[in-house]
Amino acid sequence: MMPDSLFSLASAAVLPGWLALACAPLARARMVLVARVIAVLLAGLYVTLLVTGLAGDGPPKGASFNSLEGVRLLLSSPQALLAGWVHYLVFDLWVGSWEAEDNSLPHWLLLPCLALTFLAGPTGLLLYHLLKAGRMRRS
Repeated sequence: MMPDSLFSLASAAVLPGWLALACAPLARARMVLVARVIAVLLAGLYVTLLVTGLAGDGPPKGASFNSLEGVRLLLSSPQALLAGWVHYLVFDLWVGSWEAEDNSLPHWLLLPCLALTFLAGPTGLLLYHLLKAGRMRRS
């Protein structure tokens, strides 16, 4: 399958997981499980992309994690960029499932955290921890 098609498929595949987390109060454990199964399946896609990408010509000369330019070179092929995107999708969904499972916030406060985690991962996680700390401080 072409990288553009896999990009569309992976991007759409996380949506049911996020929807399940948004509906978590209905059956929290089951909804978290749905999100995590989707994350694990996408993790399989990620590993496949890494293995097949490394089996080719390998990373371009100068590619490394030691500099911004090195990382840019690592992500310069469509397959490597797709692997990076799937990496984000998997980790953001997993963090969202943890936020829902933790059950430290009422659901109405959890929803903006989930939305921000979906759109800008660390921002949602930061909001989650700030709200959680604020509620613990009040207790």
